[in-house]
Amino acid sequence: MDLDFNSVNPQVMHVDINSCFATIEQQANPFLRGKPVAVAAYDSPRGCILAPSIEAKKYGVATGMRVIEGKKLCPALVILLPDPNKYRDVHLKLRKILAGYTNEFVAKSIDEFVLNLAGYPSVAELGMIGVARQIKQKIRKNIGDWITVSIGIAPNRFLAKVASNLKKPNGLEVIDKTNYLKVFAKLDVTDLCGIKKGYGSRLYCKGIYTARDFYNAPLWKLKSAFKSINSYYWYLRLRGFESDNVEFGRKSYGNSYALARPTVGEGANSVLAKLVEKMSYRLRSGGYCASGIHLTILFKNGRYWHKGVSFSEQLFATPQILKKTRMIFDMAPKIEIRNLAVSCFGLKSIGGLQLGLFNDLEKCFKLVLSVDAINKDFGAFTISSAQTLAAGNAVPDRIAFGGVKELEKIVF
Repeated sequence: MDLDFNSVNPQVMHVDINSCFATIEQQANPFLRGKPVAVAAYDSPRGCILAPSIEAKKYGVATGMRVIEGKKLCPALVILLPDPNKYRDVHLKLRKILAGYTNEFVAKSIDEFVLNLAGYPSVAELGMIGVARQIKQKIRKNIGDWITVSIGIAPNRFLAKVASNLKKPNGLEVIDKTNYLKVFAKLDVTDLCGIKKGYGSRLYCKGIYTARDFYNAPLWKLKSAFKSINSYYWYLRLRGFESDNVEFGRKSYGNSYALARPTVGEGANSVLAKLVEKMSYRLRSGGYCASGIHLTILFKNGRYWHKGVSFSEQLFATPQILKKTRMIFDMAPKIEIRNLAVSCFGLKSIGGLQLGLFNDLEKCFKLVLSVDAINKDFGAFTISSAQTLAAGNAVPDRIAFGGVKELEKIVF
């Protein structure tokens, strides 16, 4: 089977905020502009860097590094703790700008959007590049002059993201029928989103090293490399056809926390209670109840323990979920804990909640939602269980890279 590159005029756009968290901090504080800045989960030496600024990246500072590693590369690196309210505010302002161009857009993460502009008046009037430039102007005017976005335009979502990564920061690039081979020739296969070392090794073994090699490879060769339907999906993606239009539902909600000091006993119990409270709120905000709980523990001695349990009842209330989580926690070895992670799975729409004959679930549900409403209006943990008090400032507010549909609801 031979399939040529998609010949339609590209009308899919990928918008990506450059160095999102760090740039937003620089926008908020002019004294940080032009300086190497990194937002990190913690400002201690082993804290994980979440977002280095454009200036910090020039020194080699990268997402996922420890603070101590970033400081070695750039001694002048300014470390900041996350301020999620700032990032949510920018996300929602950008969402408002993009909504003025199309009703068909998806937030892929807090700093990335994909837009389908096919058939919308702005494209007929300005063209895709004109729309992209206008979006950049509106961001400078309505969000901040220090915040920049890289925009990619292509016939499908995947290539639009590839285009957005070609000339960061503040790029504007197009991949279409006139230049795709030239672009592909400059990219290693592992430069493509979704091709990591594992898939990269498989492709190298087949003599496929660049994106151009990848494109030119016949489908039978891709099948021998991937040994799955992924071979056909990649065949389509690279030719500008949409193979990623299925939106899979959320599978779980969870929260994790690395304890400042290894802990056993009540200290760990209070942190667990706070994690469950945050997770339960997010579960209900997303419109779900759950049927299973999974607990993961990393101990001080390096040992790792985890267990998942499914339950017959539908879980939605925090005390109900905490009781089940503690039951699992009690099965774990009683040694010092370094990291706790809890998640809930088996999600169902909360609208389909089955009311029991012998317990007033409807009354309980209304009470839980009333507490959620108060916490949303007056701040996280305004009403919470006494068990969370001992946790103090542990489990602070964090921005997840997914779950952006909850942004307008989540206060934790």
